[in-house]
Amino acid sequence: MDINALYQLFLECSCVTTDSRNCPEGSLFIALKGETFNGNAFAARALEAGSRYAVVDEPQYAPQGDHRYFLVDNCLKALQQLANHHRRQMGTRIIGITGTNGKTTTKELLAAVLSQSHHILYTEGNLNNHIGVPLTLLRLRTEHELAVVEMGASHPGDIKELVDIAEPDYGLITNVGKAHLEGFGSFEGVMRTKGELFDFLRRHGDSTVFVHHDNPYLCEMAWGLNPIYYGTDSSLYVNGQVTGNSPYLAFAWKAGKDGERHEVQTHLIGEYNFANALAAVTVGRFFGVEPAKIDKALQEYVPQNNRSQLKQTADNTLIIDAYNANPTSMRASIGNFYKMKADHKMLILGDMRELGKDSAEEHQKVVDYLEECGLHDVVLVGEQFATTRHACPTYPDAPALIEHLKADKPHGKTILIKGSNGIRLSSVVEYL
Repeated sequence: MDINALYQLFLECSCVTTDSRNCPEGSLFIALKGETFNGNAFAARALEAGSRYAVVDEPQYAPQGDHRYFLVDNCLKALQQLANHHRRQMGTRIIGITGTNGKTTTKELLAAVLSQSHHILYTEGNLNNHIGVPLTLLRLRTEHELAVVEMGASHPGDIKELVDIAEPDYGLITNVGKAHLEGFGSFEGVMRTKGELFDFLRRHGDSTVFVHHDNPYLCEMAWGLNPIYYGTDSSLYVNGQVTGNSPYLAFAWKAGKDGERHEVQTHLIGEYNFANALAAVTVGRFFGVEPAKIDKALQEYVPQNNRSQLKQTADNTLIIDAYNANPTSMRASIGNFYKMKADHKMLILGDMRELGKDSAEEHQKVVDYLEECGLHDVVLVGEQFATTRHACPTYPDAPALIEHLKADKPHGKTILIKGSNGIRLSSVVEYL
């Protein structure tokens, strides 16, 4: 593939799209393939809808003599190589973020803080995979001073693939925990894969990484790098402590032992977001954002997309955390809910997906932890929770729970809703 020729086409276009249903005028359409679709078959439709050029990898979809088609060996590889080439042309400083939990929230907080003083680009939503990362990089423009690129993984090698495309200058791993064990095989597999971000930076000189000092695994993983530490120890670059959590997180932070104390009241639910917020303070300080602007950004940020949202209905107060769930995040959410000051607590918990051979054991641990915390007003949803030893009402799926709620809706409760996205617990919100 002639990457320079493809890049010239890209420069003539307004943006890149891989969706023939969304082809802005003058865009470059790249025909990707999936398990149930072949983007090549939609190239002509993309051109009719507004795209200037279409990149395809099957000759029968590139009519002879039509200069609007560009034929490559593999469209996915072309997308990734184009993104890497553009990233190198722009030279923008890139902060790569990964982690088991909190990476999307941390990315959003970093973006909120850094945009106070810099022109930045950051990952939209959770476009953090082998397609989303290239699409993010292809949005880079000359005015961008910094980019915050989120990177997700469910199998060994996933992060290596993404860092080789994005070539980050800085790194931040939010944490490492038990998630996607079916793909990683073990917790050690999770650490190795998330650590591929630091491995890349280690190979490229004295790179700076931002490290949560309270997490010994992350400190261990940062060997050979230039770590900027944040946490609860008063001697760190940024240090702080939680000052409130009912229901919104409040915290105080200082720069070093003798720095000025800052009080921040957030719209984030959960003490587990403290480390995410402190990471944003740290990165903001490192890149010269004024402390008052850091505080303002964190105080004004409001989470979206079923990530620790607080919703007041006519009947109940809901804490909605139904985007994803794994043993680490589930325990953190339950522990936070247990400590939260609220009357008439209730929990609706859904299965945790992709845990493989550890699934039965990890679901039982959640049920045991509920008992340990003395939380008994609990509803469980999903096949995995159904196999655990418990005395809770259990429903096979969200629709079954909804039928029950139609007949017997709770009133006057504070309800935590937590589960993997595939369980679709967000669909029960309107019935509470």
